[in-house]
Amino acid sequence: MPKWREMNDLSSAPRPQRQRKPDWIRVKAPVSKGYQQTRALMRELSLNTVCEEAACPNIGECWTKKHATVMILGDVCTRACAFCNVKTGMPRVVDPFEPGHVATAAARLGLEHIVVTSVDRDDLPDGGAGQFVKVIEALRRETPATTIEILTPDFRGKMRPAVEAIVAAGPDVYNHNLETVPRLYPTIRPGARYYASLRLLEEVKAHNPAMFTKSGVMLGLGEARLEVHQVMDDMRSADVDFLTMGQYLQPTPKHARVEEFVSPKAFDAYGAIARAKGFLQVASSPLTRSSYHAGEDFALMKAAREARLAQRQA
Repeated sequence: MPKWREMNDLSSAPRPQRQRKPDWIRVKAPVSKGYQQTRALMRELSLNTVCEEAACPNIGECWTKKHATVMILGDVCTRACAFCNVKTGMPRVVDPFEPGHVATAAARLGLEHIVVTSVDRDDLPDGGAGQFVKVIEALRRETPATTIEILTPDFRGKMRPAVEAIVAAGPDVYNHNLETVPRLYPTIRPGARYYASLRLLEEVKAHNPAMFTKSGVMLGLGEARLEVHQVMDDMRSADVDFLTMGQYLQPTPKHARVEEFVSPKAFDAYGAIARAKGFLQVASSPLTRSSYHAGEDFALMKAAREARLAQRQA
């Protein structure tokens, strides 16, 4: 059996032992001046980033370019997903100065596009939706030319009012990741429900059909090829515009292990299938993450929508 398979299948092949990372997943340690400057700014403004908390492999490249994905509502999550490196426990009170600090960071970094995400805050009455709204409002005041992409949790039990409030605040892109295939939710994402996340994406479009929606999945957790295709179909049924697919990497030995390293060729094949299914934009590679090259991809997605509308009117 090869060390990794070109594409997943539904066979009952033995589970592989823990593998070494292949060359295509290796990245250089961040050492640039730009990286240090971005890190210093995040510390100065007491901001958390998913880049650090989730141990993103692209942090060196992104922070060198002074692109950082801000993680609001603290650095402690009320969930304990098997893939995530963010701390789990009882979060602190919400920082009232956080929205202003996010806007200051965006202005000082000169961001044309910003991605804002958060931990899960099941302890809050609104799940943290109000803080997303305040961040969007602060960004619109301080850096009105910056386009805003938000990546929210599922707001378990509070989804409809939370989504309604955030959509009304007017972000440019609403992202919510499905993360993996339905079969793996009980072990990989036990605090969430696949179809609830799918409904959230549908709810965004129900409130604003013109708003761009985005979702992503990790590969290498033991999913089968046809299961990934079904997730794509489910996303398209919810009218999701942008799909991201990247390689899952095990943050620590306590987290879910990598079942396979999916090859770049296989990612290309998945990407081609996704484009054929009608997504406006697809990012599919081992190092793809939700916010990786988000600004460039947003521009491509807008152009794709305009081209599609022009074609329909022709």
